[in-house]
Amino acid sequence: MDRFETERLLLRGWQESDYKDLYEYAQREEVGPFAGWSPHKSEQESKEVIRYFLQNKNSYAIVWKEENKVIGSIGFHKRTPDVKQSHLAQREVGFALHPKYWGRGIVPEAVNHLLKYGFEHLHLDLIWCGHFDFNTKSKRVNEKCGFRYKFQKTDRYKLFNNRLITSVYYCMTKDDYFEKKQLKSTADLSHTNRL
Repeated sequence: MDRFETERLLLRGWQESDYKDLYEYAQREEVGPFAGWSPHKSEQESKEVIRYFLQNKNSYAIVWKEENKVIGSIGFHKRTPDVKQSHLAQREVGFALHPKYWGRGIVPEAVNHLLKYGFEHLHLDLIWCGHFDFNTKSKRVNEKCGFRYKFQKTDRYKLFNNRLITSVYYCMTKDDYFEKKQLKSTADLSHTNRL
C-alpha cells in the first residue's frame, strides 16, 4: 500500500501491532455504529480486523504524528454506490476517528489527501462518500471537503435490529475536484498579491 504524509498525519497500511490503538476507539459506542459496524468486544477482535485490513489492502491507519499513535482509519474502497455509473473509475471513502480527536479537522485533512491521490494519481472519474442520515459529523466532513449530495436509499441493517436506516450518498467528480483546486489556487494567488 502507498503511504502518505500530510501536515499532521501519516496515512499508512495497518500493522498487527496497532491492535491496542484500534481497540481503544473501536470499542466505543459512538464510533462503530455510526460507520456501520459493531463496537469491538476485545483486543482479539481488533487483531482480527487488522488481519482483514491487511488482506484487503483498502484501509489506511490514520496516525497522529505528534503522538505516533493510530487514532482512526480511512478506507478507499472499490465500490459502486450508483450502478448507473459503473462504467466509471471510482472509489468510496469511509472513515472512523477516536472521539478524543474530534473537532480538529483531522478527517477532512485525510479525505482531502485521498481526493488528491485518487484524482491526480489513480485518474479516477468519481469518488463517493456516504453516511447514515443521523451521522451529522460525517455530513459536515462531506460538505467541508466539497462533495455534492447525489441520492439516498433505505435498507434494513442487522446492526440496528433490522430497522430501516437511510444512507445518504455524496460524490465528487474529477471535474469538480480540478475546478475546486483551480479556485483555491486563484484565491491563494490573490491573497499573496495583497500581502
